[in-house]
Amino acid sequence: MKYLIIGLGIYGENLARDLTDMGHEVIGADICPSNVEALKNYISTVYLIDSTEESQLAVLPLTNVDLVIVAIGENFGASVKTVALLKKAGVKHIYARAIDTLHEAILQSFGIDHILTPEQRAAADLTDEMELGPEVKSLKVDDSNLIAKFAVQDYLLGISYDELEKKLIQDYNLRLIAVSRRYDSTNIIGVKRPVQKMLADTSGATVLHGDTITIIGSRKKIMAFCKK
Repeated sequence: MKYLIIGLGIYGENLARDLTDMGHEVIGADICPSNVEALKNYISTVYLIDSTEESQLAVLPLTNVDLVIVAIGENFGASVKTVALLKKAGVKHIYARAIDTLHEAILQSFGIDHILTPEQRAAADLTDEMELGPEVKSLKVDDSNLIAKFAVQDYLLGISYDELEKKLIQDYNLRLIAVSRRYDSTNIIGVKRPVQKMLADTSGATVLHGDTITIIGSRKKIMAFCKK
């Protein structure tokens, strides 16, 4: 895909680099010469412009990209005006970064595709990690529910997955949605390394050391289960 990122600060720069590493074509734009200089040899094209000026914004290939991402965060006014000018120019697909709830509410009024809140998301992820423990990987579903993935603890070893599913539902109202098991894999030079493979069918299977389970349910119930 072809992306245009406006705002190449820390967030925008990392986004541009990651998308480029994934094989996408990335075009960047920023008002700061040092930000442009940092990426000029890494991504496809970089423009030194003020995106709040309609005449300068017009030099960008707005209609030749799949998605425009406004990654401006610190300058609230510049972010909002840039989005407004993009909408005026008829750009169909826009993502924009919001730094607080007021910024987010204003961006919502433009009817753009998606609002990015990396700071809030990072804080929420850290909160979950501090509460659940660093060994638990979690994904927020909504304000009340999570998906959590973690290695099984010793007290679960030896029971069947049928029994575990029943226990999760009856005691915690949680659902088991995936199980992966550790296997040894040998690469082309004969070196063994552990890999995780999902069990397509857990019927009759027993919980083994090294298994990883993924569950879904309320944040409170998952925390209660993990604390056990």
